[in-house]
Amino acid sequence: MKTSDAKKDRLRSEQKAPLNTPTDLKPDATRDVAGALNAILADVFVLYLKTKNFHWHMSGPHFRDYHLLLDEQADQIFAMTDPIAERVRKVGGTTLRSIGHIDRTRRILDNDADYVEPEDMLKELREDNTTLAARLREAHDVCDEHRDIASASLIEVWIDETERRAWFLFEAGRRSDSSGH
Repeated sequence: MKTSDAKKDRLRSEQKAPLNTPTDLKPDATRDVAGALNAILADVFVLYLKTKNFHWHMSGPHFRDYHLLLDEQADQIFAMTDPIAERVRKVGGTTLRSIGHIDRTRRILDNDADYVEPEDMLKELREDNTTLAARLREAHDVCDEHRDIASASLIEVWIDETERRAWFLFEAGRRSDSSGH
């Protein structure tokens, strides 16, 4: 009976405890890695919505190709969100909680224009993906500094995917005059 009461007390205590995920990382590592990943997560959510916005509002002679390209890219971007957030939790941090939190944390800008030329959409998304790749490298450095190999490994895959999106956007947006820009 005494063991049962102790177990109930422990369970009640755990239910009231803050979200303290056990980790071998030191508190400063948890803070730094979670901060870097939450900034990435906010940027990824903004890039996802911008990519979907441009997908929904695409027009012109290359509509089908661009529309499908942006849909594929949006799916890939969205697929990053859960692993990023779960990684934040695994290292002992807490993650983004709302649209407002995303807005306060993000570094990628919105595009609320009523109309954007298709070529400008591709260029803006290419630049945003290039920026995201650079930010992912910065987050990788933070993970390396704190020996968070698992987060660094995931980030390496996301860098490759992000560079691929930027490359496809660049090639899709090239002019036929072969100037490339």
